[in-house]
Amino acid sequence: MLRFLCVAIGSAIGGLARYGLGTLVQRRFNGVVPRGAFPPYMPLPVGTLVVNVTGSFLIGVLLVAIGRETHQSHFVYLLLVVGVCGGYTTFSAFSADSVLLVESGALGIAALNVALSFALAFAGTFAGLYLTRMVLGRGV
Repeated sequence: MLRFLCVAIGSAIGGLARYGLGTLVQRRFNGVVPRGAFPPYMPLPVGTLVVNVTGSFLIGVLLVAIGRETHQSHFVYLLLVVGVCGGYTTFSAFSADSVLLVESGALGIAALNVALSFALAFAGTFAGLYLTRMVLGRGV
C-alpha cells in the first residue's frame, strides 16, 4: 500500500508541475513560436516540449542518483521516478498536440514538434545520465 501512496503523491506533484510550467512557458513564448498556416493557426506546443525535455533530463539524473539497490531507495524511486517524473512528463499530451496540429493542417509544425520532442528528450536523458555520473563520480 505504501508503494501506491508513493506513486500517487509523486504523480500529483508531477502533474501540478507539468501544468504550471507547461502553461507558463506556452504563454510566455506563444507570440514567438511558429504557427500553422491554416485556422486555427495552432502554435508549436513549446510548453509541452519544455516539460518533456526537462522531465527526460530529470529522469536521467534520478536513474543515476537514486538507483534501486536498497528497500528505502525503492520507495524514493517510486515517489520520484515513477510518480513525479511519470506525472510530469507526458507524451500523451505530446501526442494530442501533434494530432491536433495535423488535423488543423499544420503538418510542418506537427513534424517539427515530433522531431524536436524525440531528439531533445533523448538527448536530455543522456545529458542527465552523463552529468550526474560525472558529478557523483560513478563513471561516464
